[in-house]
Amino acid sequence: MRRFVWRLQRVLDIKAKQEVIKTQELFAITEKLAQTRGELFRQQRILKDIIESIDNEKPRNRMGKQEFFLRNSAATDERIKQLQANVAELETKQKEKIAEVLKLRRFKEALERLREQAKRKFFEEQEKLEQKQLDEAATLSFNRESRESDKEADEELSAGIKENEK
Repeated sequence: MRRFVWRLQRVLDIKAKQEVIKTQELFAITEKLAQTRGELFRQQRILKDIIESIDNEKPRNRMGKQEFFLRNSAATDERIKQLQANVAELETKQKEKIAEVLKLRRFKEALERLREQAKRKFFEEQEKLEQKQLDEAATLSFNRESRESDKEADEELSAGIKENEK
């Protein structure tokens, strides 16, 4: 019996590899996004803690610390804005990768369905061919047996006629 060979198998293999690669890229982006969000929350928490500590100070000490905080808070605010921009950019990249992975997955699944249909059709055709061969073999066997029995009957008849003639 012939082996099932599907012409698009190579395309399916390539799409599966592409899906794995894109999924790995998506995981890397997601991990970087989580790290960036963590850093953003850490910076915001530091800022909040400093503000709370200044609020808890006595009014005399508070003025100096507030002035120092306000002079240096621009750098922290800039860092927070930069982190927020990075988070937004990474979220956009993540959405794009998700869309790419889903597109590849749908394409791959469609190819897999086509492969299963082709495989099913192949095996049905193979079964039909085998059945046809079995039918032909049975017909030939029946014809041979029929001829042999006819030949034997003819020989018996001839032998019977010869004996009757004697």
